Amino acid sequence: MDKSADWLVTYARYHRDPRNIATHAVGIPLIVFGIAVLLARLQLPGGIGGHMVLYAAGAIWYVRQGLNVVTVATLLAVGALTALAHPFGAAPLPVWLAAGLGCFVVGWVFQFVGHYWEGRKPAFFDDLRGLFAGPLFVVAEAWFALGGGRALRDRIEREAGPVARQTPRRQPGA
Repeated sequence: MDKSADWLVTYARYHRDPRNIATHAVGIPLIVFGIAVLLARLQLPGGIGGHMVLYAAGAIWYVRQGLNVVTVATLLAVGALTALAHPFGAAPLPVWLAAGLGCFVVGWVFQFVGHYWEGRKPAFFDDLRGLFAGPLFVVAEAWFALGGGRALRDRIEREAGPVARQTPRRQPGA
């Protein structure tokens, strides 16, 4: 899987608690969407929105990691979020700010709650490229949940460790 598998292993080392993985499945798309909404208002010469510039930069990074199921699906997912953000660039100021900042802040709340449960700092604290690896990780986890990517999942678990199993909570009086 080229460099993308290496990134997934590195990122997974910070994400072995299933609750943290679940919060990322919500938080990362919200953050990506929020950033795209905020940048959609920035119009560059030629009518190019700032959100499209960020998408292009991200696309270059993902393609450089190697074209495979995960990177292509990530490009499609981030592209869809970017396209959904486009209309907010022309929305009234309160709507634009509420959508952009609201999604961005709520997404980060999800992230930090997940890392509180994990007991580890976010990956991007050690390497800012972890901000690009986050969407890649969410897409890979979705693929695994759908039954795909067994070899990749096995490599991640071999090198980063397995996803922790949750112990059932004790019932009161038990």
